[in-house]
Amino acid sequence: MIGELISETKGRRLVRRVVSVDPPTAEVSFEDSGHILGVKGKGMGSYTSTVREDGSIFGHGQGMSMMEDGDSVTWTGTGVGKFGPGGSVSYRGMLFYRTKSKKLERMNNACGAFEYEVDADGNTVAKVWEWK
Repeated sequence: MIGELISETKGRRLVRRVVSVDPPTAEVSFEDSGHILGVKGKGMGSYTSTVREDGSIFGHGQGMSMMEDGDSVTWTGTGVGKFGPGGSVSYRGMLFYRTKSKKLERMNNACGAFEYEVDADGNTVAKVWEWK
């Protein structure tokens, strides 16, 4: 069951690098800022995206967020996506978190259902809901 919104960030795609042409695979890096459980922070991550024969995209990534109070949270995730107008990309998938933060310990082993959007200019918006 989808629960409450636990994270919301906005950011920017930084780098894209082709790592294979057969199958077409790219590595993407990004930075963002927003909140996790209401705590403000800045994050970074990278993921690889492989274009499947049907035109869909399979992605796998990892990243971390540094909170304003010095705490940090790491994540790994997997998702599926599709291309949109002008090179925009839309993903849906799952994230898994780890932290040593007492304030954010609820994130340990949490499973988050995410929506991740990248517009044609490289701007990103991500929302994550707890999956209970």
